[in-house]
Amino acid sequence: MPARRAPSQNQAKKSSTRYPKLQVLSSEKAFQGWVFSVTSDRIIEPNGVEARRDVVRHSGSVVILAVDESSEEPRILLVRQYRYAARDYLWEVPAGRIDPGEDPLKAAKRELLEETGYQAKSWQKGLFFYPSPGFMDETMTVYLARRLQAGEAQPEEDEKIEADLVTLSTVLEMISSGTIRDGKTIASALWLQAQRCRTK
Repeated sequence: MPARRAPSQNQAKKSSTRYPKLQVLSSEKAFQGWVFSVTSDRIIEPNGVEARRDVVRHSGSVVILAVDESSEEPRILLVRQYRYAARDYLWEVPAGRIDPGEDPLKAAKRELLEETGYQAKSWQKGLFFYPSPGFMDETMTVYLARRLQAGEAQPEEDEKIEADLVTLSTVLEMISSGTIRDGKTIASALWLQAQRCRTK
């Protein structure tokens, strides 16, 4: 059976206009925390389904794909830290929350410096995605950071972070073996590999 082609932008726009707009019947804030809030909404979706949706509201995050290209094979800057929700230490690319009203690129530069001490002379916007759109409105913007300069990390009081430069091939092996289980890191590394394949 032949593979289906991805819909074009025009097709996607046409399909989005087949249904009426979303109707929000009511919205109540159920929780307000330091990092996110939760709303409980009664809605009629564009497809006509009436439902209650509990949504985690988040100001968005930046992800920093910091790459050292001083060797023959590029190396990705990974951090290892304890994640309470996962109950384990995870290997990840640096990332952090965008403060309300903050410019995403400024947030990315701040997070890279705080978590690792590194700064980068070259910045390029890469991926933009929703990590879990079923119940959360958080977006993640990935920035490719190059021409790295090492420095002293400035972690927050509750952060204990190890940083290491790992070759791209090793990172891909860590993904395949399940050693790397963080979604934003998997997406960022695979995107980098795809970009490299495209330019060969």
